[in-house]
Amino acid sequence: MWRFCLRLRGRERCLLNRPPSDSTISVRPGPAPQAPARAYVPPTERKRFYQNVSISQGEGGFEINLDHRKLKTPQAKLFTVPSEALAIAVATEWDSQQDTIKFYTMHLTTLCNTSLDNPTQRNKDQLIRATVKFLDTDTICYRVEEPETLVELQKNEWDPVIEWAEKRYGVEIGSSTSIMGPSIPTKTKDVLTSHLASYNMWALQGIEFVVTQLKSMVLTLGLVDLHLTVEQAVLLSRLEEEYQIQKWGNIEWAHDYELQELRARTAAGTLFIRLCLENTTVKHKLLQD
Repeated sequence: MWRFCLRLRGRERCLLNRPPSDSTISVRPGPAPQAPARAYVPPTERKRFYQNVSISQGEGGFEINLDHRKLKTPQAKLFTVPSEALAIAVATEWDSQQDTIKFYTMHLTTLCNTSLDNPTQRNKDQLIRATVKFLDTDTICYRVEEPETLVELQKNEWDPVIEWAEKRYGVEIGSSTSIMGPSIPTKTKDVLTSHLASYNMWALQGIEFVVTQLKSMVLTLGLVDLHLTVEQAVLLSRLEEEYQIQKWGNIEWAHDYELQELRARTAAGTLFIRLCLENTTVKHKLLQD
């Protein structure tokens, strides 16, 4: 765990001093996308070029400062987030980088860039429709017919989550062993579409991100509603993989790495959603170990 402190300096807060290094490198976390229809893929690594990370409040929201430079998006827009809590979380990502900036670990920054630049050029309705469409291929709605032990495991672990979602939203979801998957009623999709419409665009970007990680809208709803923890949702999304590992053994380091990566992405996406729903500011507080 890194050490950092949050020092109040008027409207600006400075996070942890670092040894100075090259400050002439662009502060943008990645090149502009080649085509507007493609989502961002952050670059791999770059030498750390800043000493201090701070946040400040501007007219459009909260900004991230690397030394005396304003962070910008890949499309050169000012990196501005709607809440102080989210700004602190993003600043912590940048501050936690050591000699090398590992952009592939900075999921909150990537999600903010996606929300600000909207590289796929989708409006709110399109984003909601894309998210609800995952119901047709939801991981926990697809069931196997054999072996019996896996059939029973899926029933015991997945059915309670589906039953919770059906009761929580007053809908019918079900499951199927057909390769075509379950037939999700139109009413169910309409209800969940209406529910998602209550979220702002930033939170919806986070919801879609988590859905794509877990390959399950039902598990994502469980996370957002605090019915499931990140660890539970990840393990449920990997139920068949974990069954095979228990049966045939673990591939050294590979399975553990995949599990930890999925947990990290899911946790970041869930945190992003929560912070996008927070109030604009948080109480000023000195952060210590």
